[in-house]
Amino acid sequence: MDAYILIQTDIQQQDSVAAGVREIPGIGKVDVVTGPYDVIARVTAGDNDALGHLVLDSIQRIPSIIRTLTCTIANIDTA
Repeated sequence: MDAYILIQTDIQQQDSVAAGVREIPGIGKVDVVTGPYDVIARVTAGDNDALGHLVLDSIQRIPSIIRTLTCTIANIDTA
C-alpha cells in the first residue's frame, strides 16, 4: 500500500521536519513544497494498519508538525 503524506509544519521548520521524515523506514521520496502543506512524503506500508502506525507512531511524533493528511494511492485497473 502506497500513500502520500501531506505535512503542515510550524513556520520555518519544513527543512528539519523533512530531514526527520527521511530517517523513518518505509519512507520514499520527501519534498519540501509550497502551498497549504510544507512537506510531502511518499510512503509504502504493508497494509492499512501498518500505514496508520507509520503515520501515528513515527511521522506525527516529529517535532514541529502541525497536521498531516494521508492520501492513499488508488491503483485501480481501468482496463
